[in-house]
Amino acid sequence: MSEKLKVGILGATGMVGQRFISLLENHPWFEVVTVAASARSAGKTYEEAVGGRWKMDTPMPEAVKKLVVMNVSEVEKVASTVDFVFSAVDMSKEEIKAIEEEYAKTETPVVSNNSAHRWTPDVPMVVPEINPQHFEVIKYQKERLGTKRGFVAVKPNCSIQSYAPVLTAWKEFEPYEVVATTYQAISGAGKTFKDWPEMVENIIPYIGGEEEKSEMEPLRLWGEIKDGVIVPAQEPVITCQCVRVPVLNGHTAAVFVKFRKKPTKEQLIEKMVNFRGIPQELELPSAPKQFIRYMEEDNRPQVKADVDYENGMGISVGRLREDKVYDYKFIGLSHNTVRGAAGGAVLCAETLKAQGYITKK
Repeated sequence: MSEKLKVGILGATGMVGQRFISLLENHPWFEVVTVAASARSAGKTYEEAVGGRWKMDTPMPEAVKKLVVMNVSEVEKVASTVDFVFSAVDMSKEEIKAIEEEYAKTETPVVSNNSAHRWTPDVPMVVPEINPQHFEVIKYQKERLGTKRGFVAVKPNCSIQSYAPVLTAWKEFEPYEVVATTYQAISGAGKTFKDWPEMVENIIPYIGGEEEKSEMEPLRLWGEIKDGVIVPAQEPVITCQCVRVPVLNGHTAAVFVKFRKKPTKEQLIEKMVNFRGIPQELELPSAPKQFIRYMEEDNRPQVKADVDYENGMGISVGRLREDKVYDYKFIGLSHNTVRGAAGGAVLCAETLKAQGYITKK
């Protein structure tokens, strides 16, 4: 009998669901035993349900091919097979909120890639290197849900991963005003060039809801728990534009920052490259050894060369320099479906397991 925790993936046939499956192949702690999706996929093997829509670079893991897809809406049935679930369901926000809480109420922890619960006041939204202390709000959530071990935890939007960790590393210099423009890959919309041909050689200067998330979600990461809920920070004030670009994987950000305590360039680089958190201290399976690296070359980071740094779990920063209007500016790059989506959720689950929040049923 395996000592690994038994994992279910809700929304297993979509792009993020597929990324979960590829990342969890041979995971030392977790084993995918259940895949669930919409009623139209239920009853088919995973291989049949996905068909020609497998979007990962690596082949579909043998271990999941013959798993029979369960109906994600049969909550009790799915929950009875697993210790916890990852959620990447494709539904309306209200439906996602409801079904994730339904799973939690079966005493099944839910680690979600979805945005639906990111602003639920007692749901932790965590980048494990930045705010693992927010998991402490789970005890208040359990009181609300009436659960002993069931809860919902989420990870933030993919677009903020290339700059929020950097600003966190610079916290002591008190950044108070930030302008960011993100150049976002098409996989962030669950697409490839094959199914989105109009993106070839194109830029679309709008991604629905993305700018609001990019401006507000970092403030929630930097917030604190008060009276059983997470209260967002007030600063730095962030203004953002989000642009869809013809890149498959990798979100790039061009960022300008004003500081109250003006640092030197050397101080900023030193803080970035030495920035560590619980994942590095505990050497969690998916943790990058070095979370943020600084690249000296004028033409780096580049998506093609750098997006897979630390297996897609690290962040690459370059072109840090003083600015005429702001104090400093830089370019950041992160992998949007690894660190920014499924990989970030897997690291959250590893942190939750290490801290005793997720255990065998």
